Amino acid sequence: MELTVVMPCLNEAETVETCVRKALACMAEHGIEGEVVIADNGSTDGSQQLARDAGARVVHVDAKGYGNALIGGIRAARGRYVIMGDADDSYDFTALLPFVTELRAGADLVMGNRFRGGIAPGAMPPLHRYLGNPVLSFIGRLFFPSSIRDFHCGLRGFRRDSILNLGLQTGGMEFASEMVVKATLQGLDVREVPTTLSPDGRSRPPHLRSWRDGWRHLRFLLLYSPRWLFLIPGMALMTLGLVAGTALTFGPVYIGKLAFDVDTLVGASAMVVIGFQAVLFGLFTKVYAAEEGFLPEDRRIQRLVDVVTLEKGLIAGGLLAAGGFAGLIASVAHWQVRNFGPLIPAESLRLVVPSATALVVSFQTIFAALFISILGIRRTKETPVDVAASAAEEAAEAVQREATPAG
Repeated sequence: MELTVVMPCLNEAETVETCVRKALACMAEHGIEGEVVIADNGSTDGSQQLARDAGARVVHVDAKGYGNALIGGIRAARGRYVIMGDADDSYDFTALLPFVTELRAGADLVMGNRFRGGIAPGAMPPLHRYLGNPVLSFIGRLFFPSSIRDFHCGLRGFRRDSILNLGLQTGGMEFASEMVVKATLQGLDVREVPTTLSPDGRSRPPHLRSWRDGWRHLRFLLLYSPRWLFLIPGMALMTLGLVAGTALTFGPVYIGKLAFDVDTLVGASAMVVIGFQAVLFGLFTKVYAAEEGFLPEDRRIQRLVDVVTLEKGLIAGGLLAAGGFAGLIASVAHWQVRNFGPLIPAESLRLVVPSATALVVSFQTIFAALFISILGIRRTKETPVDVAASAAEEAAEAVQREATPAG
């Protein structure tokens, strides 16, 4: 079978029959061998029977959520290709041919683009049309090497095996983002075709909750991009702290009528420590995610890990610690000059704050080098093939022992 059209369904009695008939008619018109699968997520309004009467196959998915329903439907699909779309009659199931054409041409994932195809009046709330979708799609393109302009279009087609191999896990609305992100990171052939969006045919409110589901999409994009979540903010914060701290170590800095002194130096020190910690978290996340298979290996991170060995990390941390201790000794000497009496903060803090910062960063460096070395330990996993080979070898040895006469 070439194509399965999968529709998630939760109480769509008003529209599911229309959607099924449109999809079947489109396949019949273009000579596509296919089926329609309704992934029912617990409907109580008779949607299941209406879908069967229209010619669909209904599969029950117990785990609640948009993503869970779709994964259940995709797994149950018999077609080589799958096109998914909502059962609310907002997507045009009579116009599936462009998706099939791109899939036949070798695409792994074909996204619909509603902004290129046309959005009918009233089909998309202004909040989604002018803020939610454009902003989240921009963030998706910024964080990941994707050219997709409509990250959240619900009408999309894909090779069933390619998408199942991605190991999609999210059960809610963020499933839409997860599919695009993981397909992009794995280097799949992702394309886009224009599609249309019409007002849905339901009399009840949609399942989508704008702010809740928008946050879930944004949270997913952040968690799958350690570079933007940790590395870039950390580098920016650390650089700003280093520049400000270095300037203030030699004396006050005046910008117009504003005077920056040791109090700002303490703030700059905090920025260095926080920024350095964020950079380390980004590095930890990338290494761990690559080892566990959540994210593909980053060659730059791998080269950095190969170059910055445990021994080099310990040496760098030791040198920073030595510098910090030297600064503290100098501050004690400065105190001695004052006969261990009261100090002038504007003088003493210029020695103490950079020294303490160097000590904190030194221990962070040492602990980070140790932790990355632990993350880099390769685990030997025994596969089913290994188990079978070991069993066969043991059986052969047993047979040989039985065949050999006792001496």
